[in-house]
Amino acid sequence: MNKLHERIDQALQTNPHVTSRSFHWEAEEAEGHVVLRGQVGSFYQKQMAQEVVKTVDGVARIDNRIEVTWA
Repeated sequence: MNKLHERIDQALQTNPHVTSRSFHWEAEEAEGHVVLRGQVGSFYQKQMAQEVVKTVDGVARIDNRIEVTWA
């Protein structure tokens, strides 16, 4: 696992607002481009995942493709 992956994973695991791990992410370290994918139960969780990743050093761009399921 590269340094950017480690920092993102740590940020997501330690944030109390991102409790659902029903999404996954991909990162391109050279570009600093992160893609979030998967499903969460609310728009708030989707937005919080993006906000958490945005604070990580080395992240230049986020493509938030997480889907909100209302079930």
